[in-house]
Amino acid sequence: MKEDINGALEVLRSGGVILYPTDTIWGLGCDATSREAVDRIYRIKGRDPNKSMLVLVECPARVERYVEDMPDIAWDLIDITNKPLTIIYHQAKNLAENLVAADGSIGIRVVQDKFCQQLISRFKKPIVSTSANQANQPAPGNFKEIDQKIIDSVDYVIKWRQNETKKSSPSAIIKLGPGGEVEVIRE
Repeated sequence: MKEDINGALEVLRSGGVILYPTDTIWGLGCDATSREAVDRIYRIKGRDPNKSMLVLVECPARVERYVEDMPDIAWDLIDITNKPLTIIYHQAKNLAENLVAADGSIGIRVVQDKFCQQLISRFKKPIVSTSANQANQPAPGNFKEIDQKIIDSVDYVIKWRQNETKKSSPSAIIKLGPGGEVEVIRE
């Protein structure tokens, strides 16, 4: 795992793209503050650049750096969740502008996976997380389901957890409105 973290850090710091396991499914990742790196992920996936992607942070306190207003309910949701939860906040800041939705919102997940926590903590910035598949194709349940074209298009592929056969699922998604409204997007 240490070798993978060091290799991924080198790539992330140079503006590259990694293929990595998260606390949900395998994802494509890059520096969430780099417009060029984010553009590259859109190209790799063939994804509409008007569709935002989410970011991962390693601890709850880090979320405040990337949203204008952290609603109290967000702290409660992060504290009580026992499975991966992405929260969409209504006003992003300090992120690549092409990562943020047209309405200014951004999805952020506090990762529970030890590998991701260590990687993000050492990188000291959030990392983009989007499923490792072409746009409009099913998300891979494990590494073996990732298309070879995706694997070949990144700068670093994490070896950690490649042999796992268990199928993973995407996170739950909740959107928080400016007045504290809660909308469940995906359970």
